[in-house]
Amino acid sequence: MPSSLVFSSATETARRIRAREVSAREVLQAHLDQIERTDPRVNAIATLTAERAADQARDADERLARGEPPGPLHGLPVAHKDTHATAGIRTTSGSPIFADHVPERDELVIERIRAAGAVTLGKTNVPEFAAGAHTFNPVFGTTLNPYDTSRSAGGSSGGAAAALACGMHPLADGSDWGGSLRNPASFCNVVGFRPSPGRVPSWPVASPWTAMAVQGPMAREVADAALLLSVLAGPDPRSPIALEAPGRAFAPPLGRDLAGLRVAWSPDLGGAVPVEPAVTAVLEPAVKVFAELGCVVEEACPDLSGADRVFRTLRAWQWTIALGGLLDERRADIKPSLVRNVEEGRALVPADLAEAEVLRAALFHRVRAFFETYDALLLPVSQAVPFDAGLEYPQAVAGRPMADYLEWMASCYLVSATGCPALSVPAGFTGDGLPVGLQIVGPHRADRAVLEIGHAFEQATRHFARRPPLAR
Repeated sequence: MPSSLVFSSATETARRIRAREVSAREVLQAHLDQIERTDPRVNAIATLTAERAADQARDADERLARGEPPGPLHGLPVAHKDTHATAGIRTTSGSPIFADHVPERDELVIERIRAAGAVTLGKTNVPEFAAGAHTFNPVFGTTLNPYDTSRSAGGSSGGAAAALACGMHPLADGSDWGGSLRNPASFCNVVGFRPSPGRVPSWPVASPWTAMAVQGPMAREVADAALLLSVLAGPDPRSPIALEAPGRAFAPPLGRDLAGLRVAWSPDLGGAVPVEPAVTAVLEPAVKVFAELGCVVEEACPDLSGADRVFRTLRAWQWTIALGGLLDERRADIKPSLVRNVEEGRALVPADLAEAEVLRAALFHRVRAFFETYDALLLPVSQAVPFDAGLEYPQAVAGRPMADYLEWMASCYLVSATGCPALSVPAGFTGDGLPVGLQIVGPHRADRAVLEIGHAFEQATRHFARRPPLAR
C-alpha cells in the first residue's frame, strides 16, 4: 500500500513540511517507494536522481531547522519533463541523438522551480522531441496509461501525467504546443494548464518571439497547478514576450462563486472535429454541473475557421527553425513523422506565412468578440479515449480516418492557435474506466479566471480523487 503522503495535495504537503509535521526526507522516501512500486508498470520516469534528491531533501530540512525562510515548493519532490534542460542531469528529449546529453545549465522554468525549494527527482518521459500526443521514443520506450496499461498515457507530457496519477510526485512541469499539457492530463485523470503565451517565460529558445508553444504546470488538483504557476509565472528580461503580472497573482486559494457566469459548451468545436461518442457521453453530464453551480450554459462556439491552417503552418515553420540543421546531419535518427514536419516547413513560401498571420489576426478578433458574450468555453480535451499504446496515433475517430498524427489532436491545437488560456480538468470515466477530461478555455490572458472556474467544477465533482488500481 502507498504512503498517504504520495496522494496528499502538494499544497497540504508543503504546509506540513513548513510546519515540521513531516520532513522533506520522509516525503521524498515515500515518493521513491511509490516510484519503485509503480513505475515498472507504466514507464513514466526516464531518469531517476534518487541520491541527488536525498541530498537536496536533507539540505531542505537543515535549512528549515536553521530558521531560513522556505520557498513555496520547499521540500516537494518534482520530476522535470525530459525536454527541459536540467544542469547536471541527463536531458534526452526522447532522441537517440541526445541519449547522453547532460546540460551545463538549467532553463528558466527549472531555475524557478529549484529556487522555490523543490527537490529534483529526475526526468519524465516524452515523445521524440515532444512531437505528438503519445509518449514513446527509442531511448526509453513507451509510457503506459495507469488506468489501463495497454493504452496510451497521451503526450507529450505523458510521463509527467502518468507519474502524477500514480503518486510518484505531486507536481510536474510540462509544455504545450498542440495539447501536450492538456491531452495527457485528460488521458491520466490529472490537471494540465496551458497558460497564455508569455505568462510563463521561456529561455533559452531558438525563436523567443513565438507565441504558440508555452510551458506550464501539471498536478492532480487545480489548486496545486495554480501553486506551481505562481512559481513559474512572472516577467524575465530574457523573454521578449514575458507578461508583467507577478506569479503570486495566480497562487491559491481559488474559491469563487460561479453564479451568473455565462458559459458556452461545444461538443465538437462548432462541427470542426469528430469526437468519439464515449467522450461526449462523459462530458454531457459534466457540463450540467455548471448549471448546478449557477452558470448560464448555452451551446455555442466561436468561429475557428482558419485555425487549422494557422497552427499547421506556424508549427511546421518552427520545426524548421528548431530541427532543420539537425535534420541535415542526422536524418536517419529522427522519426519519419517529424522529418515530414520539418520538410513541410522548408517547403513554405513567404505567402504561406503571410496567410497564416492574417488568418491568425482574424481568428483572434473573432474569439475576442465571442468572449464579450461568454465568460468561458467548455470543450472536449481529446476527441478520443486513450488508445492502443502500440499505435502512433488513433487511425480513426468517430469513424473518420485520421490523415496524420496531428489531426486527432485538433480539439486542443485549434485552441492553441487562439492564444487563449486552457485547462484540462478531470471530468469522469467511460464505462471501461478510462479517464476523460473537460477543456475550459477563457478569454485572452484570463488565466486566473480559468483556474478558478476549473477549481469550482473539480470540487463539485471530485473526479480527481479516483486513483489508478495499480497505484492504490
